Amino acid sequence: VHGEGDHGFVPLLIDLARKQAAAAYVGEGANRWPAVHRFDAARLYRLVLDSEFAPGTRIHAVAEEGVAFRSLAEVMGRRLGVPVVSKSRAEAAEHFGWFAHFAALDAPASSARTREQLGWRPEQPGLIADVDQPAYFKT
Repeated sequence: VHGEGDHGFVPLLIDLARKQAAAAYVGEGANRWPAVHRFDAARLYRLVLDSEFAPGTRIHAVAEEGVAFRSLAEVMGRRLGVPVVSKSRAEAAEHFGWFAHFAALDAPASSARTREQLGWRPEQPGLIADVDQPAYFKT
């Protein structure tokens, strides 16, 4: 989940890139993260609350099924003026610390059923366009 005021993974990665003086990705950086802007997620959950679903129904607030981690690192590197580098899994542990597992995770997800059931269509900027804004890089 991303958007101005984000206190999650993206600000953590930006902080790491600052501290390490490099924006990194693992291997080829082709591992994918699903993403959704917080306003789109909020709108979806409002739709869910206003709908009748059977207990246990799964709803996926996913606007983008999988954004390549390398693309995220490239935006951070450009915005911070630091090199963008590939790390092996062993090097990733040193660069990312406890976050290394998540930085290497390939976790595409789909919201096709959610969109079909609720008519939900994300409207906000995607992850890369959103992160490529000054608000994420204020110190």
